[in-house]
Amino acid sequence: MLVFPQCFGIIPARYGSTRFPGKPLVDILGKPMFWHVYNRARRCPQLTRVVLATDDTRIYSAAEELDVPVVMTRKDHPSGTDRVLEAAEHLGVQDEAVVVNIQGDEPALEPSMLSELLAPFATAPTRVATLAREATAADVESPDSVKVVFSNSGKALYFSRSFIPYHRDTPPERAYRHIGMYAFRTETLKKFVTFGPSYLEQTEKLEQLRLLENDIPIQVVVTTSCSVDVNRPEDIAIVSRVLSVDGCKTTSI
Repeated sequence: MLVFPQCFGIIPARYGSTRFPGKPLVDILGKPMFWHVYNRARRCPQLTRVVLATDDTRIYSAAEELDVPVVMTRKDHPSGTDRVLEAAEHLGVQDEAVVVNIQGDEPALEPSMLSELLAPFATAPTRVATLAREATAADVESPDSVKVVFSNSGKALYFSRSFIPYHRDTPPERAYRHIGMYAFRTETLKKFVTFGPSYLEQTEKLEQLRLLENDIPIQVVVTTSCSVDVNRPEDIAIVSRVLSVDGCKTTSI
């Protein structure tokens, strides 16, 4: 039987998105987006507790009205990860517990993906874990889709917006797209914030490179599941259709 540490899911929900202001409050099938994320996440049996972390009174009030546990955080955090740490500290999460940074723009999140993400913490001295899946042709071409390469034991070697590895002589047989969901030991999450932005992180605009530059290994778990995120208003129709059938398959969208 696998023995898990205490695991806490924290959903950062910032109001001031550049591309889509007020995104956590957008209506999807009669409920705000954050409600869908919360209700999908709490289906994960390994999570001790799931909490919303926001910087906005409108989101805070809406969460309270819908009985979604919520923590108010500062507005000046440079990233969602910093916001997650503040929420974890509010909750008194212990250093050896695991904190999952659950993206607040994935209302069609598959709960099984959280279980996959947390599995390494029950079987190995894992400090950080994340997810990846096989990339599509569109993923390979798009700088919005982050690619990852990893070792035979699943340790991340590098993340990039460019296609990696570069195939000099033959067409690529397989590539992996990173899924931006992370689980940290609380102690490691604190270190991540203390390090501050790193050179490669700022070059690629990818936070996870901060960990690799500071010699903190990231365990990559390959999943066959996927999620549909909301980046722009036009994505709402796609997500609504997925939620209507309670599934998430790339062939259905």
